[in-house]
Amino acid sequence: LAMPLTVVTAQYIAGYIYYGEYLHVTGELSARLLMLTLAVTPLRLAWPKSGWTQWLLRNRRYIGVASFVYAVPHLVAYLAKVGFMKGFGEDLLEPGMWTGWLALLLFVPLAITSNTIAVRRLWENWRTLHKLVYVAAIFTFLHWLLVAYDPLPALIHAGILVLLMAYRLYKLVLSRRFTTI
Repeated sequence: LAMPLTVVTAQYIAGYIYYGEYLHVTGELSARLLMLTLAVTPLRLAWPKSGWTQWLLRNRRYIGVASFVYAVPHLVAYLAKVGFMKGFGEDLLEPGMWTGWLALLLFVPLAITSNTIAVRRLWENWRTLHKLVYVAAIFTFLHWLLVAYDPLPALIHAGILVLLMAYRLYKLVLSRRFTTI
């Protein structure tokens, strides 16, 4: 999960790719990893006995943390380019920017508590806390949609995620319907 980030960061530092490309790659990979994290349950519902969905389930926390890890250099590169005061001050008033800031702020407690010790200590509260990922995902895709030169990829990714979540809700409602009969 770290290899693409390592390669693209080395290319950015060496000057082989430009600021905009680096921002695009880190942001898009962060969003895609988030999407994969959220897709695990719907995919498992669709293919419950498949080995690859079992693998995704076992590694979901790692993939979610990787999503956060990709978002951090995305932010750092942005702040290095525009400056902390402009990035955190003036740009915060633009919807495309505050949605990104809010998404990242929501990800911080999720990343910090994505370890076995936190899961054991927080127990049921851990599940409640980690439902913030859905809110963070909404802000992530809004950020992508609002700041992208071409919003179509953001719309496609968000659409796929909406379909997966709808399938998950459908299966949940269907399972409750048959357990109450």
